[in-house]
Amino acid sequence: MIFRHEYSDGVWVDLEQPSESDIRQIAEEFSVGEHIERELLYPTPMPLVSADENMALLVLHFPAHGANDGETKSQEVDFVVGKNFIITVRYEVVAPLHHLKKLLETQNLVEGRASITTDVMMEVLFAHLYTSVRDHINHVADNLSRVEKEMFDGRERTTVRSISNISREFLHAEAALATQEESLSNFTNILEKNKFFDNSFKLRAERMKVERSNVARVVKTHRAVATELRETNMALLSVKQNEVMKTLTTVNFIFLPLGLISWTFAMRTEGMPLIDSPNAYWIVIGIMFGVAILLTAFFIKRKWLF
Repeated sequence: MIFRHEYSDGVWVDLEQPSESDIRQIAEEFSVGEHIERELLYPTPMPLVSADENMALLVLHFPAHGANDGETKSQEVDFVVGKNFIITVRYEVVAPLHHLKKLLETQNLVEGRASITTDVMMEVLFAHLYTSVRDHINHVADNLSRVEKEMFDGRERTTVRSISNISREFLHAEAALATQEESLSNFTNILEKNKFFDNSFKLRAERMKVERSNVARVVKTHRAVATELRETNMALLSVKQNEVMKTLTTVNFIFLPLGLISWTFAMRTEGMPLIDSPNAYWIVIGIMFGVAILLTAFFIKRKWLF
């Protein structure tokens, strides 16, 4: 699918899930070099920067919501930028670019062709992409707040997996943004060095890099919070398990002397007291009950039981 948006001095061409013929058509139209065209034909696993005299290629991967809760996927977007055009290639639906297309279509219907330049259009593209990443991170952070409430409501066992999934999302997002830093910097340096745009582009390039840095900082902060919550959750679990073990040990200590008493009176030997008494059973039960009461009171006073 090929989308075109024309502005004052150029055009943005977006290719969504393109076929080889779509890419070759656009490559021929904009005189894209063979090495850049080859990179556009298939997904690239890592960030990439390439350039020639007339255009530059940037390949980035952006974190986004996965199919299931707690899952983050990486969405590739390829940028080919020339003095009067921007080509974006993506191999699946990328929500922020899809939304931007709808906004621009509406703007064209209402206002006509926008009076912006190629470098402004590129800044708009990156702003939408990083805003989407920030929204994704904030959504995950909202889930973290919900898990935190559940954790302190006494559901430490059920929140272990939830915190782990959230930490995994933050980790993947942080890794994706970290790999972009050098590539984005090299890309903007190439555009500045080859004088694709006027002097105002330097400020726009800085804003694009700052946008990435701000999102990365937000991710790092939320990940630190998630790490602290996970440690707190493990501490709460440990305390609860210790309390359970202490209660079980105390109960066992109460029943141990009772068992000793019952075993003692179970011996059928000569001279055993109460052996001929008709009330022997109730006397033994009374002794055991009294010992249990005394031990329970002792443990309660020492705050070992309750």
